[in-house]
Amino acid sequence: MALFVIKIKNNTKSNQIKVVKTPGGVLRAQHLKKAATRPKCGDCGIALPGVAALRPREYATVSKTKKHVSRAYGGSRCANCVKERIVRAFLIEEQKIVKKLVKDAAKK
Repeated sequence: MALFVIKIKNNTKSNQIKVVKTPGGVLRAQHLKKAATRPKCGDCGIALPGVAALRPREYATVSKTKKHVSRAYGGSRCANCVKERIVRAFLIEEQKIVKKLVKDAAKK
């Protein structure tokens, strides 16, 4: 009969194990990966819908369609923040035009 010595490792976040019973009835230690977090919007901080929640290195292996949505600022900003940016840019341009018209009217 063989005697197995199981070396106990440090119980850190990156070094967690789960005990799994194999089909042969033997208990084995299975290494667990850390849970992935969803990418967050850079402006408001909410989780980006439509973007896969993966560990940082895994983004290199998945397709582009899983990393962004088909919109301006697709993988970094949420839809509401993009809408606010568009409205803000539009209002700033309108303000410039009005300012120019007032200046021209003052000259006349």
